[in-house]
Amino acid sequence: MTQMPVDVVRSKRRKKTVQAYVAEGRIRVLIPAGLPRAEEEKIVKDMVARATRRLRSSTVDLRVRARTLAARYRLPAAATIEWSDRQLSRWGSCTPNEGKVRISSRLAHVPEWVLDWVIIHELAHLAVPDHGPRFQELVGRYELGERAEGYLIAKSENSKEELPGITS
Repeated sequence: MTQMPVDVVRSKRRKKTVQAYVAEGRIRVLIPAGLPRAEEEKIVKDMVARATRRLRSSTVDLRVRARTLAARYRLPAAATIEWSDRQLSRWGSCTPNEGKVRISSRLAHVPEWVLDWVIIHELAHLAVPDHGPRFQELVGRYELGERAEGYLIAKSENSKEELPGITS
């Protein structure tokens, strides 16, 4: 996906919050008028990254993908599955007793087989909440699991992020 033009809009009414959205093929970043210029560059960069991830994630239907994977790998289906912009230290998470799965929007641009592994990992947690032998057997059904895990480790190391976990 090519980088879209960015408009930075300073607002006197906006005191603390920042916002970014895509409109008419442009990313608009709304910031407080009083924001120091030194902070503006970092905030704009972060908000553009979020808006881009959100746009990319809108092209993947997680519900359909999770339902297909659950059936193929004989795993429980999620009651809900959604992208999360708030997951900065994990690739995915779930709440087993509610059947809720969240996938970090940072994964919106990874290859499908990597995203599939994270979804399978979280679906397996719906059956087994820990990472014990039964859980490993369920996740091990995915033939590209080891490769996908290696991809995520390399991605974390290459971006100098702290290695995020995939936990429930």
